[in-house]
Amino acid sequence: MNATSPAGALLLCRAEPEAVRPVAHLLRERMLLAPAGDGWSVLVPEGRPWQDAGAADAVEPVDRVVAGWAAALAVGSTWPVLALWWDGDRAGCTLASGFRRPVGYVWLADGTPAGEDEAMRTFAERLGLDPVLDVQALEGLTRPDPDADARIRLRGLLAVLTRIGLILPPGLDPDTPGDRLYAAADSRPEVEPVVWTGWREAVKAELDAVESSRLSPWTRGPRARLLAGAQLAAGLPLVLRGIRRRGGGWVLAGTLLLAHGALGLAHDRIRGAEGPGDGRE
Repeated sequence: MNATSPAGALLLCRAEPEAVRPVAHLLRERMLLAPAGDGWSVLVPEGRPWQDAGAADAVEPVDRVVAGWAAALAVGSTWPVLALWWDGDRAGCTLASGFRRPVGYVWLADGTPAGEDEAMRTFAERLGLDPVLDVQALEGLTRPDPDADARIRLRGLLAVLTRIGLILPPGLDPDTPGDRLYAAADSRPEVEPVVWTGWREAVKAELDAVESSRLSPWTRGPRARLLAGAQLAAGLPLVLRGIRRRGGGWVLAGTLLLAHGALGLAHDRIRGAEGPGDGRE
């Protein structure tokens, strides 16, 4: 693959940009962030991991990279992340939500379904879609259709998500090569770059965001220690999995989990020293 690769991706977050921004910083990737409807945001990655012009074995498949990114974003937040991806041969999606196992679906370039039908029911449940009408629409994307290629399948998925508020900014169309997608997003006035400012500022911003969210009771006390322990326990297996599969995205997700856990314990200890908190029982 190289800079003209057809591969591209979008990360759809069910949260406002203000909530997504501090978590997205931790990915340490060049991305653009924009509002995407009522209660949604979209991250447009530049795509260097799958557009690197170096040796072929150094280039990671786009689906593997964005699956790791989605998992990393989801474990550090209270909202789900849906990654859409495509290359010259396939297209698909991966839904990550908290500590639950990510679920995905794949279509071949000509639109041939190549995933498990049950995945769509899981999508609907985790995204809060209608269990009858929306599930029927999603299951239609898993049936053979000679007139629907992979791009049409992704558009069909996006059409269902409009029922729960998703509206992508103009120009962010599925199946667009990543460099063109990034350029299209960069031209929009509402788009902002996700700029890495260093671990200290990124972690401070994330902790501030968490303390003002529904997770506030989990930032100190027994709940905080329980959550931090779960993050540490989940992070190590992800790092090992990423190393075995040479998946940078999974290594990143595991590393972030380990960092979240360690910071959670440190944050609880610091806040505990300052005085009793709401999370103490």
